[in-house]
Parts: sequence; C-alpha cells; structure tokens
Amino acid sequence: MARRERAFRGISTRLAIQYLEGLGGEAESETRVVGPDWTVDLDTEEVTITNSIQLTEVQLTFEGDDETLDDLIERFSRKAMRAGG
Repeated sequence: MARRERAFRGISTRLAIQYLEGLGGEAESETRVVGPDWTVDLDTEEVTITNSIQLTEVQLTFEGDDETLDDLIERFSRKAMRAGG
C-alpha cells in the first residue's frame, strides 16, 4: 500500500472532506475519509506567509495503491485549486 502526503492552503478541512466525499469517500470522522480502496487522514496547521498573514494549511495523507492514488490526488488537486488552495 502506497502512502503520499500533500498540503493545500486556502481550503478548510470541512471543504477538503466535502471534496473527498464527492470523489467517492465517506467521512469516518473530522480527520479521516475512507473511499472504496483508499483512505485519507487530514490535519491542519497555521502557516505564516508574512509577518501579518497566516493561512490554514490542510495536510492530507493519502493511502491506497499507486494507480488509485495517482487518479485521486489529481482529481482532488483540481478541486482544491479551484477553491484557491
């Protein structure tokens, strides 16, 4: 089973979960979404961009087989980019 980590800025955990649900997953908790053959664990961190600007960064850990993750991460990334993250 492969594991890949990605971070997205400008989206909330709630929105990330909605995107993952739209891609076939089901929220198991506020930090975990399970799909038919993949799982994603979510975490957040405040990151400082400049002295006066902080953003929330949503960190996702994807697990599944390589082919599944290639497609899932690409599709998720497209959704997240449209949201500004």
